[in-house]
Amino acid sequence: MKTAFGIDIGGSGIKGALVNLETGGFIGEQFLIPTPQPSTPEAVTDACAEMISHFNLAPDIPVGITFPAPVKNDTVRFVANLDQSWTGVNVRDLMRQRIGRTVTAVNDADAAGFAEAVLGAAKNVKGLVIVTTLGTGIGSAFIYNGGLIPNTELGHVTLRGDSAEKYAAASVRRIEDLSWPDWTARLQEYYGHIDMLFSPDMFVVGGGVSERADMFLPHLKLSCPIVPAKLRNTAGIVGGAALAAKAEGLAF
Repeated sequence: MKTAFGIDIGGSGIKGALVNLETGGFIGEQFLIPTPQPSTPEAVTDACAEMISHFNLAPDIPVGITFPAPVKNDTVRFVANLDQSWTGVNVRDLMRQRIGRTVTAVNDADAAGFAEAVLGAAKNVKGLVIVTTLGTGIGSAFIYNGGLIPNTELGHVTLRGDSAEKYAAASVRRIEDLSWPDWTARLQEYYGHIDMLFSPDMFVVGGGVSERADMFLPHLKLSCPIVPAKLRNTAGIVGGAALAAKAEGLAF
């Protein structure tokens, strides 16, 4: 059985679990640690070390860490939901220095997208799959023929003169008390725009609201299928683990 470990860092909590890479399921229960405040690189790295120690991971288990921020070459470019001192930090180098372990760092939406590509709703889909997460904002990931194209930010395309996520995110539906049909009309405008720009072969929609996918997805008219995510709230951990395994040469 192929296994890897995923750690999903959020503004309020850090979640980790050992992942079965053949099924996408967790081996045992996930473990949760409150995100340290302030969430400095040193404090969060110590929490990750506690997470790894809790599971008593063998040295050869790949570890992937997801961040709520763009990550390029293992370096955090900028950050909104963690301490600003993360900007410019090379996560791989920091973890190696502080806990003596090599890790793979990735954006959380990219991790979720890759998880859906290799173990979820987009498995074996050819061409371009755009995975979006509808939550406080709109996260996105591009998957082309099963491979991740990292660091897309489709929540920030301009729609009606502002970032699209300020118009169509799931949080906006709650804040503005929109009916399902009214919010669906906004989603039609958003996904129609993305469809026109990129002509994908499939959209996959994640985030907590995807559990109510029947309320909005069937009403969207696009040039390709749009389906709910399969892995949902586990996708970050699963994708982080899968990308770490891929970085170390494990095939799926």
